Parts: sequence; structure tokens; C-alpha cells
Amino acid sequence: MTVLAFLNQKGGTGKTTLSLNVAYGLAQAGERVLLIDADQQASANAWSSLREDQPFSVFAVPRKNLHKEVDRQRDIYDWIVIDGTPRDDAITRSCLIAADLAIIPIEPSALSAWASDRTVGQIEEARIYRPDLRAYFVISRKIAGTILGREMRMLELPLPALETEITQRVAFAESMLQAQSIQEYAPNSPAAHEISDLIKELRNV
Repeated sequence: MTVLAFLNQKGGTGKTTLSLNVAYGLAQAGERVLLIDADQQASANAWSSLREDQPFSVFAVPRKNLHKEVDRQRDIYDWIVIDGTPRDDAITRSCLIAADLAIIPIEPSALSAWASDRTVGQIEEARIYRPDLRAYFVISRKIAGTILGREMRMLELPLPALETEITQRVAFAESMLQAQSIQEYAPNSPAAHEISDLIKELRNV
């Protein structure tokens, strides 16, 4: 099984959107999926509570001993997806203790990359104890029709960036308001294809 954590100490980078849609896509592929909402705002848990059906399990665990809950669930699920929290070092460290794969969503700007330094530093600390921890950036909330995504790849980033890029699209916000995944709300949309591509890449990194 794989524990996948979407983390960034900076808020507004798309962690919850990616966590929910990746969890849904994995569940639709027949995987047993648990999403752990580690954010005190509990947006993922609220999304789940508005649905009549539950495509995957959701636990709200915004605590600094979150990794202990993950350990208790490892034999039950194929994937545990963690929606990380901004501005809480203790919870982020616990997420990293639990994780096999850490993904840092960053907006396509140098400022966003610099703002992620704190999270990158925590990953480096975690690797002292977890040398097999894999970590990548994913360019998120990219503005269509701009060259910022390409410029990001020219920067000297401290971690490799995934090939898949997630564009800022109205459909993502609309699907969240409807308590749906993008795959349900707009299954043939570019947004849904981007999530599908991201899941394929995450399976192979």
C-alpha cells in the first residue's frame, strides 16, 4: 500500500482539490482508499459529509500524532491519501513520518517556489529517519495560455517536478461546490484528464 501526502505550509495551493480528486480516481479504479483530512479547516471532511454516497473513506485527523492513525489503517487500504495542513509544523511532520510519497503543489511562480522552502526543509529532516521518502513538486493552479509553467521548470527547484501540470479551471471550483469530484462533474473535461494523468504518474514515481 502507499501513503500519499499532499503538503505545503503555504495555503491556497490546491492541496484539498488534488487530494479529493486523486482519492476519487483511485477509488474508481477499484482501489481501497482512505483520505485523511489533516487540515483544521476540514474542507475534505465537509465535502464528504455533503454526499449521499461515499466513494472512499474520509477521516478528519488534524493532530500531531496522525502517523499513529495511519499505522492502524495500513492493512485495510491500498492507498491512504493525506490532505495536509498549512502553518502547522507538528502536523506536517507527522504527515511526513507516515508518508511514502510527498507531493508539494506549487503555483507557477518563483514566489510560490520560495514559499515552499519550509516544507522542503521538513522533507529533508524527515529523510534522516525515512531515507526512502519520495518527494516531488507538482505545478498546480497554472493559468492557461501563459508561459509561467515553462518558466518554473527553468528554475533550480530543490525537488524534481512531476510532468503533469494542473491548470486553474472553473470546473474544479464548481465540482467542489457540488460535493463532486471533477470526474463526476465533468468527466470529459481537460480538468478530468489532468487528474487522470496525475494519477498515472503517481502510480509510477
